[in-house]
Amino acid sequence: MVYGYTFGSEQPAQYSISPGRMTAGFAIGILQLDGLRPLLPGDVSNATTFNFPVLYKVMKGITVERVFRADPSIIVDLIEGGKELEKQGVRAISTNCGFLGHYQKELAAALDVPVFTSSLLQIPLIRRALKLNQKIGIITAESTSLSPSLLSACGTDDLSTIVIAGIQDLPECKNIPLMTGNYNGFKMEQELVNVARQLVSDNPDISALLLECTNLPPFAWSIQRAVNLPVFDFITMLNWVYDAVVRRPFAGFM
Repeated sequence: MVYGYTFGSEQPAQYSISPGRMTAGFAIGILQLDGLRPLLPGDVSNATTFNFPVLYKVMKGITVERVFRADPSIIVDLIEGGKELEKQGVRAISTNCGFLGHYQKELAAALDVPVFTSSLLQIPLIRRALKLNQKIGIITAESTSLSPSLLSACGTDDLSTIVIAGIQDLPECKNIPLMTGNYNGFKMEQELVNVARQLVSDNPDISALLLECTNLPPFAWSIQRAVNLPVFDFITMLNWVYDAVVRRPFAGFM
């Protein structure tokens, strides 16, 4: 892979493309689970979420149920999907489910571009930004499946620094892990705000929130408004990744 950004007179005179590559301009590739859910702006699976193009690869047959139980048989297909995205020129790969962090090590080892499978990868960075006695609150689609092994795969072994709240039993939010294909956005927003408020009220040492699920970022601004804390999610991670793999020349004066 050749990194670069075409800019004015610095554009080369000769161009070429690798065999099999049929697209260009996609720096971020996203592996998509097979399942139904509304895709609001702010969701990783809605391309209008980003200020840059993203390239999706739907992984047929890889369902959220298989990912929740860390089914090892799907890793071959995930790697194959990642390689297809690489062939189309992406410079980094992510996913649309935080629980795909189970496969972070294997995907990073098999692919030739950086891999960011889960928003949970941000925990060590956030942890370093806080005081020793402060904690991170995690809101997840399925708390019973957010295991120590998943957190460890994403770089977190000290569970004393995090507090987890699941939404799988809430009347509206449970539509996300159940993949019903529908939910009421107003009810969902209120449930998530209530979860965040309760989490922070019960744990006043929480100084930042992290949203595990890719369906939750559309409501991140409402959550932040309610608890007045930094809120991290897949979008904060992917914006950071994109800015690293597509550097542009600065313009200004001095």
